[in-house]
Amino acid sequence: MTTLTDTTPTPTPADERPTLLRAVQDTPTSLWNDSADLTELAASIEFGAVGATCNPVIAYTVIKNDLDTWAPRLREIADANPIAGESEIGWLAVEQLSIEAAALLEAEFEASGGRNGRLSMQTDPRLHRDAAALVEQAVHFSSLAKNIIVKIPATKTGIEAMEEATYRGVSINATVSFTVAQAVAVGAAIERGLDRRTAEGIENHEFGSVVTLMGGRLDDWLKAVVKRDHVMIDPGHLEWAGVAALKKAHHEFVARGYRSRVLSAAFRNHLQWSELVGGDLVVSPPFSWQVDINAAALPVENRIDVPVDPRILESLAEKIPEEWHRAYDVDGMTLDEFERFGATVRTLRQFLDADAQLDALVRDVIVPAI
Repeated sequence: MTTLTDTTPTPTPADERPTLLRAVQDTPTSLWNDSADLTELAASIEFGAVGATCNPVIAYTVIKNDLDTWAPRLREIADANPIAGESEIGWLAVEQLSIEAAALLEAEFEASGGRNGRLSMQTDPRLHRDAAALVEQAVHFSSLAKNIIVKIPATKTGIEAMEEATYRGVSINATVSFTVAQAVAVGAAIERGLDRRTAEGIENHEFGSVVTLMGGRLDDWLKAVVKRDHVMIDPGHLEWAGVAALKKAHHEFVARGYRSRVLSAAFRNHLQWSELVGGDLVVSPPFSWQVDINAAALPVENRIDVPVDPRILESLAEKIPEEWHRAYDVDGMTLDEFERFGATVRTLRQFLDADAQLDALVRDVIVPAI
């Protein structure tokens, strides 16, 4: 008697992991949350986040949006520091916020040996002209928790500070950085700092340093240039500029053997995540973008080595040659030119304004209007 065997293939179970979690579990690409808000960060960790960031805009927004929590804490800080001004009180609040966020990431910090599990704190933007002051604040922030990483602007002064801070044992996250030239210059400065430690017999632990390239803010600047100069260009091409710069910077880091990683920030479209998946780098979308990416069930594909359409690059080079050269070429700007790049000026001014707004918020709490 012949027994018939059922040869119907067993259906493959559906992968029910959220999109972002699949990406971080199945590829070398790491996810950070672009905020130190504790509620958002806890949820982002469930999506696979292994890092988070804070800057003046983020800190001001978190405190302003939760004054039920932060107004009493600001008054407590003021009472404990009776001669402190509004700025000092505000920055002490930022320190509290950052320490609490860093604690949520400690387990990942330990598990990864320090490569991940990092909370970024940004140096005071009012110090952007003073390398020594940036270094001293970076060393101080680094002492607040073992998994703090410190953000310093990618200007000539900031890059000088990053090399020295690295030498002094600080993990670095470059900020106010938009171009391949800036990213490569920062990566080289971090290498010099590490090499100085080695030359002096100082042990090099896992620093976990990253070099942010704010792709969306690069897109914003190029769109402003196009509008200012009345340039007719396919508007869709401007959505790819930051992606192209991020891909190129990442490949430059790999080719040069830099020990830091590129970080994608300032999201304006999902390409600034989906086109980078597969690279040993960091993507840091705001929490709202993470929710939307998961809800859309975007495919997880290894796209890091897929070039941006050459026609798009040719269009950018033809229509806005001067700004595109600055943004995309490794030698597009000198160190001295970083500080006057349009996106740098706009972003520094925004950070400085956020500092002023935080000062005003603290003033309203400790010296309320009658």
